[in-house]
Amino acid sequence: MTTQNSIRLKRASGILMHPSSLPSRYGIGGFGKSAYEFVDFLAKAGQKYWQMLPLGHTSYGDSPYQTYSVIAGNPYFIDLELLSNEGLLTKEELEDSITDNNLRVNYKELSHKRYKVLWKAYERARENPEIKKKMSEFKKENSDWIIDYSFFMALRNYFDKPLWEWEKPIKIRKEDAMEKYSNLLKEEISFYIFLQTFFFDQWHKLKTYANSKGIEIIGDIPIYPSPDSADVWVNPQLFKVDENLCATQIAGVPPDYYSETGQVWGNPVYDWKKHEEEGFKWWILRIKHTMFFADVIRIDHFRGFQDFWSIPAGEKTAINGKWVEGPRMKLFTAIKNSLGDIPIIAEDLGIITEDVKEFLKLTGYPGMRVMIFGMYEEDNNIHLPHNYPKNCVAYTSTHDSETFAQMVLEELMPNDKNFALDYINASEQEPIGISAIRAIYASPAVLSIVPIQDVLSMKSEGRMNIPSTVGEHNWSWRLKEGLLTDELANKLYKLAKTYKRNL
Repeated sequence: MTTQNSIRLKRASGILMHPSSLPSRYGIGGFGKSAYEFVDFLAKAGQKYWQMLPLGHTSYGDSPYQTYSVIAGNPYFIDLELLSNEGLLTKEELEDSITDNNLRVNYKELSHKRYKVLWKAYERARENPEIKKKMSEFKKENSDWIIDYSFFMALRNYFDKPLWEWEKPIKIRKEDAMEKYSNLLKEEISFYIFLQTFFFDQWHKLKTYANSKGIEIIGDIPIYPSPDSADVWVNPQLFKVDENLCATQIAGVPPDYYSETGQVWGNPVYDWKKHEEEGFKWWILRIKHTMFFADVIRIDHFRGFQDFWSIPAGEKTAINGKWVEGPRMKLFTAIKNSLGDIPIIAEDLGIITEDVKEFLKLTGYPGMRVMIFGMYEEDNNIHLPHNYPKNCVAYTSTHDSETFAQMVLEELMPNDKNFALDYINASEQEPIGISAIRAIYASPAVLSIVPIQDVLSMKSEGRMNIPSTVGEHNWSWRLKEGLLTDELANKLYKLAKTYKRNL
């Protein structure tokens, strides 16, 4: 079976920027004024896509790839000024939420301050008949996940411990414990329903605006949920966990470009046999809800559906893992049969064997190419733009890698650096990022996506994440206000027009 993928139909370009990186006076970007202004910039620049990282409710390490739910949105993205416009926050409360440091997201500060002001908004909302009605309708429309997620979050805050350290009766969802805590935490559960009501409401309005401007959203989903998540709590049978919900086999990748000892992610791997027995309904639900957020879905670590790296729990490195067979085409056949053709981008980076290539070919989904991975004089690899197939999505760099300018100007050996500069025809007359953009725009790739840091020719100061590390600089990069000028938009528009990416 070959799955038709709609993004094949138009040659286009876009920009990768997570909402957290948008300018804001409140410590983190979100769905407010600067998001709408970014959409306007994309339209002026001849772009057709806005790609984001996962929008989920982040957990350990504030990574968008570790979330408390595969469906719920990140409450930090709820715009406070929009809440104020609805009479839920006062001007004084807005002013108290302003932070002096807006060059990096300070997640520790946010965790202390943001929920306090959101609780104030909720306390007013529960006295407002129209908002109570909106919450009730949202709860009804999302009954397949919202109660479980909100209950999980209320319990997570009550115990202040990860899932596997909870009391046994509620951990395994004993009926009497469920009743006890649902009554005890009734208000907290309602609070999280309120947050998701407004997250979804604000996002829907922003996405509608983007679509009206000719901009489609590329969403992103991690292959695995967090071990400390509503998903594992509600569906433990779908994961390799023991009776205490502790993972017995965890996910990661073997040694590769990023790490000589591989990566240990810590997520419990799937019990794919159980998924198949249930008709892959959990994945179908997940994809269905993700399509509310996005027009196109990028699935992270796509090769894990062919074979996945399974590491015994407790291992400090990924070296002792092994490849285990994944669901392969059975999963995507089930998704297609249930939901129809879903436009999907397959993140096929890392160790890609011939059978993985054949699997990707069967799906029909475009894979990825990353130009910085090809900037070596002695190689003529698949990541050089002249080697790109039409059915792929080309990137200058990724959220996990160095920026393009950082790699070429600061890290490459002299011979490789000279090769890279010659390849993109770099000159002193234009920023290196613009030269890099020209190179991937000219390629055969149907879609070219450039991280905003490469658009701005940023070096190491623009790096978003360093894999296999946890630190205050990961996921915290912010865009300084005023950098997205009309002059820059005009440059991008001209390039998109020249290489037929804005038709």
